[in-house]
This record gives sequence, C-alpha cells and structure tokens, in this order.
Amino acid sequence: MSEAGAAARLFRSRDGAHLFMADGSRIYDLQEAEAARIGAGLAGGDAAVLAPYMLREPCITLEPVRPPPWRAVSLNIAQSCNMSCGYCYADEGRFGGRARMMARDIARATAARLIEDAAPGDSIVIGFMGGEPLLNRDVLHDCVRHAEALAAPRGVRVRFSLTTNATLITPEDARLFAEHHFTVTVSIDGAAAQNDRQRPMHDGSGSHARVLRGLDIMAQHGRPAHLAARITATAGLNLRAALDHLLGLGFDGVGFSGAITSRNEALRLHGDAALAYRDGLLACGEHALAELLAGRRYPFSNLLVALEELHRGTHRPYPCGAGAAYLSADAEGGLHACHRLVDSPGFDMGNISSGPDESKRAALLARQHVDRMEPCRSCWARYLCGGGCYHEVAAHGRDHCDTIRAWLEFCLRAYAELSVTRPEMFS
Repeated sequence: MSEAGAAARLFRSRDGAHLFMADGSRIYDLQEAEAARIGAGLAGGDAAVLAPYMLREPCITLEPVRPPPWRAVSLNIAQSCNMSCGYCYADEGRFGGRARMMARDIARATAARLIEDAAPGDSIVIGFMGGEPLLNRDVLHDCVRHAEALAAPRGVRVRFSLTTNATLITPEDARLFAEHHFTVTVSIDGAAAQNDRQRPMHDGSGSHARVLRGLDIMAQHGRPAHLAARITATAGLNLRAALDHLLGLGFDGVGFSGAITSRNEALRLHGDAALAYRDGLLACGEHALAELLAGRRYPFSNLLVALEELHRGTHRPYPCGAGAAYLSADAEGGLHACHRLVDSPGFDMGNISSGPDESKRAALLARQHVDRMEPCRSCWARYLCGGGCYHEVAAHGRDHCDTIRAWLEFCLRAYAELSVTRPEMFS
C-alpha cells in the first residue's frame, strides 16, 4: 500500500462521502467534488491530496514507548476447567502444562503489589481467569475482600472482573459479584444445540442448561454491575442465531471472539471458514445498525465498543494493554503480558515477588510497535487495530487482516450514519 493509502481511507455512508485519517483517528465529511479529488489522489498514490487534513505534529511516532504504571492484573487462579471445549486455546487453563490452583497467599500478594504500586485516587482492575476460576472459589472470595481492605485506606478504587463458564455459580458467588460491582463475562455459544456441540462438560453432557441455572442464580441473589456474554465463533457457527438467542437472555452485551488459535483445525477459523465468519460478522453488524438507527436497543458489543472508540478518536500503536498497563499472573505468581500468553516464550514479565520486569516490558513495547511491523506499517487501519492480538499473531500470523479491515470500514460507516441520525448515542 502507498504512503497515501496508509495515511487515509475514503469511505461512504448513506449521508455521503467521508475521509478517515489514520493519524489521530479523525473523520471528515466531504463534498462530492473533494471526495472525487481525494479518491483520484489516493488511487494514484499521491499523498499531497491529504495535505489539508494532515496534523502539524503526528499523534504517534516511532519513539520507544515507556511502560506505563500497571493498573490491571488478571489472576489465573484455576489453571484447570470442568469443561472440554474443543476449541480451547488455553488447554483447559493448563497452557500445555499441568493443572494448577493459585494459593491464597499468591492471590493476596498479587493484589497487594498492584495496590501498593497505585497512587491515591487511582482506579485499578483485578480480574479472575481460568480455566474456570470458580473451581478455586475460596481464593477468589478471599482475594476480593483482602483487596478491598487494602485499597480503601490508600484511596485506591478497585474494580473486579470475572470470566466464567457460569456452570458453578452459587448464591454466595452471586452476592459477591453484586456487592463488589463485578463485570462478569459468561462464555456461551448460543442456544443449546449450538452451544452444547462446542462446549461439553467433561462427561460429554451439554453445558447450556447449567449456564441458564447460573444466570438464574444471579438474577435471584445478585446481578453483577455488568453481565456480558462472549461467543467463540468457530467454523460453521450461525452467528446471528447465537447473537439473538443470547440477547434474548438479557445480557447487557453480547460479542464474538473468533476461534483463531483453536487446537482443533475443524473448528478454527481459516480459509473458507474465515470468510464465512467475516460475512456473518458484517451481517450481524448491519442488523445491529438498523436496530440502532431505528432507536431500538441492540447491545452487540463488537459494534458498540468500536463506535465508542471511534467517537473518542482512539488511536494506538498496540492492540491492547498487554505488557503495558495490564499484566497476568499465573498460579505460581509469574507475570506474563496477558492471560493468553501464560508460559509463552518472550512474553514473561517478571513475578509477584520482585514485581513487573520493567526492562522486559520496555522491550515488548519497542518490538511490538505497529509502525515497526510488516505489513502493518502500511495499513490505514493500523492505529485502530494496533497490529493484532499478540497470541493470535504468534500462532498463525496475520491472515485475518482483511476481515479486520472489512469490519472497521463497516464501523466507520455505522458511526457516520449514527452520528447524524442518533447523535444522542454519543452524548
């Protein structure tokens, strides 16, 4: 792609022509004559046509990014699971090793170090991951209360999150989630037939009914501050059917995560399956856009999060906070760039005893800068995408870039149309 093509993207909505400038994630409405002039320039690789829209100083440079203070950690408190999902990238939480449970002192020490490194007035996040974290329920409950007790005197606000399959939730768990304003993300892949085919229990039985029981317990004994559902999209999954089923269950948001790194090749998204996923994702987006334009609630989180980021003008040289403001602790207290990179070579970031390794964090941020990557540095979407999930890229490269660009271009169009018809969404 040319320098001009890397700097901007011309797109259209039902309201006319628009120009997206990658630097600063800025969107301009264009008159037709100006759109034609810019379109011709971009097609010919002439960056001069973008001069009126260029910033005097770039928002993102190649200067090494210093690691920011870490403000979020996920605790892999149960590196084991009670289910046998065929696509699980984490090997049921074992990451290729043995099943492990985090001890109470490790969980407490992790929370304590994060809180001690925060300043009064800071907000931090402690997340609980697995495997299935509720297999280590006592440590989860203890860590939450211990963290609150440590944070309050320091004036540090703690927020909690949990990613769970929801099959083990008890009334006591539900009360904890409500009392401490958890964000709970439930892994479920649609209605019973779709879900149970992909997400069986260890004995081969289905999990859907058990998830519904968990949801009912939360409805009766305490709903978390935010209750979301995550669908793992695999080859052959009916995305729209799964999305509508879960929205019907009353989740605050439902979104897809593609099975890019599945150990089961039959379920992994590649080749024709990847194209089908792209088409299904765009179809869900079009339906959600129609609902939102009509003034109806439709919390398809993939779209809503993208719209929020476009409205903020989000631009970043990294895909997420991994290795930067966010780290993940394994069962023994080792620190890693994120929960998907536990035990992955090149992504260890120190340990709880001595704290985050600043040199390793700095090295990660230096080498993963999107403008140092090929072919990322020549892509118009790079500051929205950030170069792709480290775990997925390490496993399978960047063979999903076309899907990402197609989705982001749709989101640009959706934002332009909603900004005109439903501006109150962005108030």
